[in-house]
Amino acid sequence: MTTGGRTEERADGRTAEVPDRTTAPPAWELMVDTRGRPGAENMAVDWALLRAAQEGSAFLRLYRWDPPCLSFGRHEPACARYDRERIAALGLATVRRPTGGRAVWHAHEVTYAVAAPTEMFGSLQEAYIAIHRLLAGALRQLGADVALAARTERPMGPGAGACFAAPVGGEIVSGGRKLVGSAQVREGRALLQHGSILLQDGQDVVSRVTRRQALPSAATSLTTVLGRPVTFTEVADAIAAQAQSTWAGPWERADVDPTPDDLRRFGDDAWTWRR
Repeated sequence: MTTGGRTEERADGRTAEVPDRTTAPPAWELMVDTRGRPGAENMAVDWALLRAAQEGSAFLRLYRWDPPCLSFGRHEPACARYDRERIAALGLATVRRPTGGRAVWHAHEVTYAVAAPTEMFGSLQEAYIAIHRLLAGALRQLGADVALAARTERPMGPGAGACFAAPVGGEIVSGGRKLVGSAQVREGRALLQHGSILLQDGQDVVSRVTRRQALPSAATSLTTVLGRPVTFTEVADAIAAQAQSTWAGPWERADVDPTPDDLRRFGDDAWTWRR
């Protein structure tokens, strides 16, 4: 939208109204889900945010999972890599994310999602770094000694092991161990980035259901880093405050519901175990 205009004299001596094309910062919409949702519902909500971002909206969502859930990356070869019968015997819920990356066990964590037009951040790599810098700033406010991992020569592919098996460039680490794992997807003119901020570690679950020998987890947790219990609300409040002071624009509270079609898609075993 335009914020007004100005009068300008033309070459023939007449005046004309020239629109001011300075655009106002987009409104950010904040969602804090204090109740946990099942994996399929969480992914369907994030997908709905991405769809809305294609129309110009921008969202920060902070949420949790109930029941705990094992998620696979969009292109991860889950059928070949993970033991589906063992997963069922352990009673583990599963879901396939719309984003890339590798398997994550979602239990004691704060999960974040940012969905926005790509023009707000630039390239996907620029968005990845900008979002992680914001999260790192919030975690430092809590007293955590964190940094962004150095760029790696050979990032792990989707079949190389669990998400928390090793940090890659730009991810948030503490003491060389991975504290936040993130994944992205771009659809049209919008991006979705979401990830897990571990309150407690538990990523060994991924190794227990991996068919072949898996790399040991390189994860750490906020409880370990800070030496005290850390709550969802404490971390969510710190991230929301950091975002509102860093990303310009009015902030509003939002509540976005998933569509029935998306709920069916992400809840369908044919999608979860499609490869």
